[in-house]
Amino acid sequence: MALSYNEEAYDISLFETEDVSFEEMEEKQKQKQKQQEEVRIAQQKQAIKSRVIRILAMSAVVIVMIVQVIVGQVELTELNQKISNESEKLEEKKSLYIQSKMKVEARYSSDIVEKSAQSELGMSRADSYQKEYISLEEGDKVETAEKEGENIFEIITEAISSLWS
Repeated sequence: MALSYNEEAYDISLFETEDVSFEEMEEKQKQKQKQQEEVRIAQQKQAIKSRVIRILAMSAVVIVMIVQVIVGQVELTELNQKISNESEKLEEKKSLYIQSKMKVEARYSSDIVEKSAQSELGMSRADSYQKEYISLEEGDKVETAEKEGENIFEIITEAISSLWS
């Protein structure tokens, strides 16, 4: 296809830049700066909100931890007080036990019991002629009483054990 040149002229106005007035350019630039400023302010507000949320969250965690430490210390103090009270009670009980034991020993010492047995009951120490020693030639032996009413399982166990012995 061959290029044909018609008498049509090129519209050079399409390639020319429009002469925009200085005031319009300033207006557009101000609008652009205003939009950028609004975006920057919105970003700053968002950043401040996120910082505030982080600070509040960390503050809440710190407060919870401090409360837990305080509660733990209170419980520890209460437990120490209970231990102290119970230790005092234990010492009192030990003291009462020792006092009671000393009273019993003072009242029922071997000397007092022996004097009481001689004077009130007419008892005396055993003399050597009153003691009789025995010896077993077969060695020691043990006798056990038979159980009455053995159940069937005990009878079977004894029968089996007697087979091996």
